[in-house]
Amino acid sequence: MIRVLTDRWTVFVPLLAALALAVTWGRSLSGVAVVVVAAALIGAVLAAVYHAEVVAHRVGEPFGSLLLAVAVTVIEVALIVTLMISGGDKAASLARDTVFAAVMITCNGIFGLSLLVGALRRRVAVFNAEGTGAALATVATLATLSLVLPTFTTSQAGPEFSAGQLAFAAVASLALYGLFVMVQTVRHPDDFLPVEGSGVVTDEDVHSESPTARAALLSLVMLFVALVCVVGLAKVVSPSIESAVADAGLPPSAVGVVIALLVLLPETLAAVRAARRDQVQISLNLALGSAMASIGLTIPAIAVATIWLDGPLVLGLGATQMVLLALTIVVGVLTVVPGRATLLQGGVHLALFSAFVFLAVSP
Repeated sequence: MIRVLTDRWTVFVPLLAALALAVTWGRSLSGVAVVVVAAALIGAVLAAVYHAEVVAHRVGEPFGSLLLAVAVTVIEVALIVTLMISGGDKAASLARDTVFAAVMITCNGIFGLSLLVGALRRRVAVFNAEGTGAALATVATLATLSLVLPTFTTSQAGPEFSAGQLAFAAVASLALYGLFVMVQTVRHPDDFLPVEGSGVVTDEDVHSESPTARAALLSLVMLFVALVCVVGLAKVVSPSIESAVADAGLPPSAVGVVIALLVLLPETLAAVRAARRDQVQISLNLALGSAMASIGLTIPAIAVATIWLDGPLVLGLGATQMVLLALTIVVGVLTVVPGRATLLQGGVHLALFSAFVFLAVSP
């Protein structure tokens, strides 16, 4: 009975968020209204986390991590396309800034935080090097194809792809992401499961009952409602975010960082919860899966959206961003290869994440 009462908020909050969305849609917001909408937005994000975890527990790993990664990417794509439609030429680099921010947040922020929490619990965080290494290699390839190459191609002026190059990058990204999903869920799912016999599977997880089909179906419906509310409320509050960024004297790229931080909040919370349960592998699945989905699904979606979107699409990274990306990949490889990590590795990734945030605010 206590659990039922404490879980009711996960149903009420998305419904209240939907009501807030209906009331505020298409209207300019005052200071108080912005606070209310922001609170509803955060509540919808937390509810989405809960319902995604219920569905993930029902379907099992690695499908559960994949489900949450795709759900978060849907939010990201919707926000980017919506802001690009309303922003015009000013939003030309929004897709690049948001995707790059998502990669840095997942591969350094969530990745490092998961290792730090896991190492604090058992001194050493243990994970499956085969699956994690494959995921990191896929992220590195996707990031290079979609975010680095446009800086050096010559068919189009500036850090942009030509129409043919963009189509190739979109198809290649989608195909590579689909191939990884097949490997993760069909061919080699054991490479992405928590390591047995190393203290990463707790008694609580072994004996916890799987949600019923009815509970999972309810959570699936409420997850959809929560995600719709997140997208809608973020669209409502986005002008206030852009104004706040401009008033603070921050560069336009900070908007992409804010969007990425917002949409990746469910992943971060879920990853930390998994790490606290000594399931570091699930945390890393969430982190790298989100980075992969952010590129592999967002770039094709944006490529399709350019058919009706006006203005340029800047995808190529600058020199500072490329240095951070290269360092992230190198450090990630060195972290993953042993299949175990200490506080030091977690701290290194968090230091890189801090450097990214600082340089995004003060380039």
